[in-house]
Amino acid sequence: MPARIRLQRHGKKNQPFYHIVVADGRAPRDGKFIEKLGTYNPLTNPATIDLNFDRAVEWVKNGAQPSDTVRRILSYKGVLLRRHLQIGVEKGAISQETADVRFNEWLQAKEAKINNKKSDVENNARNTRKARLEAEKKANETKAAAVAAKRQAAAEAAAAAKAEAEAAAEGEATETEAPAEA
Repeated sequence: MPARIRLQRHGKKNQPFYHIVVADGRAPRDGKFIEKLGTYNPLTNPATIDLNFDRAVEWVKNGAQPSDTVRRILSYKGVLLRRHLQIGVEKGAISQETADVRFNEWLQAKEAKINNKKSDVENNARNTRKARLEAEKKANETKAAAVAAKRQAAAEAAAAAKAEAEAAAEGEATETEAPAEA
């Protein structure tokens, strides 16, 4: 069986973390491997991929077959493009300098795209926090207004009750004094 480049799962339940390894095609998923090429963390946004680029290119050049997910990861990092350009150099279609220029252009465009996505994610998170804070402030203001109105009503009711009690006390006092004079 040929060598396979595949993911080896690590991490806790519902928190996957993968090692990108080269293993014999017959070996179990998390079993014995030939070489570890890097790591992959799908939980971050964008996903964190640490890869030994040169070794990955060498293994692909030597015929190691990547799994579907690892093929996407290698394509994302540019390993497959680098291998494609190297085939062109070996056939004499392009020079090594041209291949390096093309790869560096692609790499710069890819990095710019990744940085834009990271900044968009940070801006969205910042805007979400700001919107939540504004909503919380608005809710607190309405609650404070409701509490103030309730206290005002309670104070008015207490003042009215006190005024009635005083009026009733004055009325009783005049009733008790009036018959004494008569």
